[in-house]
Amino acid sequence: MPEDRAISGLDLHVELPGKGERHGVRAALTRALRDAVRSGRLAPGTRLPSSRSLAADLGLARNTVGEAYAELVAEGWLTARQGSGTRVAERAAPPRPPARPRAPLRAPERPAYDLRAGTPDVSSFPRAAWLAAARRALTAAPHEAFGYGDPRGRPELRAALADYLARARGVRADPERILICAGFKQGLGLLSRTLRACGTEAIGIEDHGLRHHRDTIEEAGLRSVLLPVDGHGADVRVLDGLPDVRAVLLTPAHQFPTGVPLHPDRRAAVVDWAARTDGLILEDDYDGEFRYDRQPVGALQGLAPDDVVYCGTASKSLIPGLRLGWLVLPDRLRDEVLDGPRTGAWGTSVLDQLTLAEFLTSGAYDRHLRSMRQRYRRRRDALVAALAEEAPHVRVTGIAAGLHVVLELPPGTERSVVQAAAWQGLAVEGLSRFRQSAAAGDGLIIAYGTPPDHAFAGALEALLSALPGAP
Repeated sequence: MPEDRAISGLDLHVELPGKGERHGVRAALTRALRDAVRSGRLAPGTRLPSSRSLAADLGLARNTVGEAYAELVAEGWLTARQGSGTRVAERAAPPRPPARPRAPLRAPERPAYDLRAGTPDVSSFPRAAWLAAARRALTAAPHEAFGYGDPRGRPELRAALADYLARARGVRADPERILICAGFKQGLGLLSRTLRACGTEAIGIEDHGLRHHRDTIEEAGLRSVLLPVDGHGADVRVLDGLPDVRAVLLTPAHQFPTGVPLHPDRRAAVVDWAARTDGLILEDDYDGEFRYDRQPVGALQGLAPDDVVYCGTASKSLIPGLRLGWLVLPDRLRDEVLDGPRTGAWGTSVLDQLTLAEFLTSGAYDRHLRSMRQRYRRRRDALVAALAEEAPHVRVTGIAAGLHVVLELPPGTERSVVQAAAWQGLAVEGLSRFRQSAAAGDGLIIAYGTPPDHAFAGALEALLSALPGAP
């Protein structure tokens, strides 16, 4: 029968099995001592009885007690030094309870409707087609595909992208010059660190854009220089007066957030600047595939493949959660990027790469894009028509492309409109959030691509309720 015994002088009770079960006795003693230290009943610095004394108190063999002490010393609960005996380790003290209970963490409240930019309609992700492509890709994949592989990415995906980008975006892409990365921000960080290592000190960026892109550039040790943006896109003519700027980041197909394309004269001007100065153009083509009134404008890279890094992702065409992007590198930069400074892992899932390759080569990607173009065009048309009828004084700017429009607002009303939308349960963003210079003008960024179909009508109604009345 088990026996419950107190250890002399200590607030400790050990439930011992039968005396013939030596290992069980030692485990019970070890567990009791560990629990006493963890709970604080044996305070840090407390000196324990000698193994001989404790063994006598418990009626155990001295070796059993010695083995229990040794195990707890090895785990860090006790310390043992010759001449000072066995003591409770100082670092084994239990943590103090907080002074007052902490409030439970709450998930952020979601708005009823969301028209903020940055996300496509994720409910439209083609799950069945993607799953079918994944099965085909896994069946056909060689065993070596599941190793560490080429740091540039799977050759199947690079070959599929080279073919697709040449056909759909006019990109001159060799699979050997394509690098797969986990989205545009990671690719931009890799490029920025490489350029800094090669001696570049400053990059020109559009003065309307995403702040985290500027942060990524500056975190790499580069200085960002703002380029004005007007109705013709970024004013690249100012680059001739900026001799320390050796690279420029542009969104030529559809400037974010103003929604205008880079004018043909400026496309030619920036290509000429790169050729004359040995400069580099970083082309962010984040939603260049979505044009509704005509064929999409071809990528700038097609004009100057030796001077342009083409950057694309699946974040808007499919979903951001895939974390799949690609860089098409000019020959002069390929080795520097692959061998240059890296921060952490920058590869992406082999399974997703193989699936996207199959999705592209099977034609499923093209079918999905055609479906989404029709869906987004209907939404944009409905938005423009509703504004024309209910708020004709609010002007819609930007070309019929991408996943958002800009609404011009009367001066000084942007903040109040954003707040009024919030009262309607609608999340929207003002133009000022994406303005990095002191340029004037109030406006709203309305991302009609974000809500699922069933929520779009409600979001549109909430938006119309929040807009200011006619002056």
